[in-house]
Amino acid sequence: MVDKKKVEAAVKTALAEKGERKFKQSLELAVNFKDLDFKKPENRLNLDVILPVAPRKVKIAVFADTQLALDAKNAGADLVISGEQIKMYASDKKKQKELLEYRFLAAPQLMVEVGKSLGQVLGTRGLLPKPIPPGSNLKALIENARRTVNVKTKGKYLPTIHVIFGNEELPVEQLSDNAFSLLESIENKVGQPAVRSVFVKSTMGKPVRVSN
Repeated sequence: MVDKKKVEAAVKTALAEKGERKFKQSLELAVNFKDLDFKKPENRLNLDVILPVAPRKVKIAVFADTQLALDAKNAGADLVISGEQIKMYASDKKKQKELLEYRFLAAPQLMVEVGKSLGQVLGTRGLLPKPIPPGSNLKALIENARRTVNVKTKGKYLPTIHVIFGNEELPVEQLSDNAFSLLESIENKVGQPAVRSVFVKSTMGKPVRVSN
């Protein structure tokens, strides 16, 4: 396992060398792998990792009816979509485009309708909703959804992943915690020997290697 202090050192260097821009730069973790055959589906990564701190502002939408819809609104959901409204979104491309700004949770009984009506819009972008377990703490689910990032390998021949874990406005400590949490989850999945190298990079900066 990489030393957390070395991750923090790389984050500090990436921030120091990012340069001034007219926009808010993101911080990204890049992990290169070795001795993993990504042609085999079992070796490919597709992890949802709940970070200690939300890496950016994320809006949460909940598909729900009746009491669950009211509970979702009270728990802090940015948008609540009823079962009847799903069909409205399915027939309105402008509304569909607006949905791409959100991450989603859904009442179990609405999952099929969401998949049927909005699957082509949300599914191709990895945005299909997570079902809400009965009796769950909705406020905690929404908060966790804001802090969740997806770690996914792209293609059979690209032994690397890139994941945004924060932006330049977050404190170094929070950025370091997020980066380390990501790396820990990845190493737990593939094993530390399968990690060839790790880099931290700002949007416009040069990659900074995390020393072994």
